[in-house]
Amino acid sequence: MMNQKNSPPQHLDALVALVRQEFPSMTQQFQVGAKYLTDFPAEVPISSMRKIARQAQVQPATLVRLAQHLGFDGWESLKEVFVQSFRQTPKLYTLQAKKVVRSKSPQAMIGKALAVQACNLASLEELNAGRMPVAVDLLASARFVHVAGFRACFAPAFSFHYLYRLFRSTVGMLRGDVGTLEMECRALAADDILVVMSFVPYSHESLQVTQAAHKAGCKVLAICDSVLAPIALKADAILLFSTDTPSFFPSLTSAQALIEVLIEQLVVKSGKQAVGQIERTEMQLHQTGAYL
Repeated sequence: MMNQKNSPPQHLDALVALVRQEFPSMTQQFQVGAKYLTDFPAEVPISSMRKIARQAQVQPATLVRLAQHLGFDGWESLKEVFVQSFRQTPKLYTLQAKKVVRSKSPQAMIGKALAVQACNLASLEELNAGRMPVAVDLLASARFVHVAGFRACFAPAFSFHYLYRLFRSTVGMLRGDVGTLEMECRALAADDILVVMSFVPYSHESLQVTQAAHKAGCKVLAICDSVLAPIALKADAILLFSTDTPSFFPSLTSAQALIEVLIEQLVVKSGKQAVGQIERTEMQLHQTGAYL
C-alpha cells in the first residue's frame, strides 16, 4: 500500500509513472482498473465512474479503492488529474507573445520565468522515477543509436548526439535537411534504437521517424512532454520533461538538463571504457586545434 503521507501525483505523467511503479504489487482487479485508466486516459474526464468501471470490467468500488491506494481521497480527486491534463491545451505562440508584450512589469517577469524554470527542473526526478535505468539499458545494448529532433527540438537532440559521440562512435543524427528524411530512415534496423524528441505541438517529422522505427523493428526512446505524446504511445522507453513557461514559447530548459543527466548515466554505465574514449577524443580535439 502506498504511503498515505505522500502527496498524490498532481500531473498525469507523474500519475502514470506511479501506476507503473505500483503495478507489480497490485491485486489483479487493481491491475485491470489501472491498465484501463492508463490505456484510455481520454475517457476519464468525460465518463462517469460507473461507465468506466463497466468498460474496464471491474466494480465501481474497485476504482474508489484504487484511487485511495494511489494516495487520493477518492475517485473524484483521481479523476481531477485527468481533467486538468486535458484542459492544458496548447497555447498559440502569438497569443502568448501579445500577453508578454502587454506586461506592465518586465522586471517582475524575469523572476517569474526563473521560478517556473526551477519548477521544471525540480519535476524531472518525479517524472522520470524508474524510467532512467530502462532508457540507459536500452541505449547501452543497441547496435546503433539514431537521434532525431526537429524544429525547436533539434538543439537538445543535437546536444545528446554531440555528447554521446564523445565516447561512442555508433551514434548518428537523422536530419532530413534537404528532403532526405525518408531515405535516412532506411538505416533504421531491428538491433538499433531511435532517440526522438518532441513536445506540443508535435512535429510531423517526429512522428514520421517514429513510425519508420516501429516498421523496421527498431526500438524507440521517446523524450517528450507527455506519456500521451504520439511518439510515446508505442515507445520502448520514455523520458519526460516539462515545457511550462510564462513566455510565448515552450521552455526547453528541463529538456537540456534531462539530456545531460542521461549522458551522465550512460558514462556511468559504460565505466572505464567511456573514460578511455573521452580521453582519446579530448586529446584529438586539442591536437587538431579544435580548441583555442
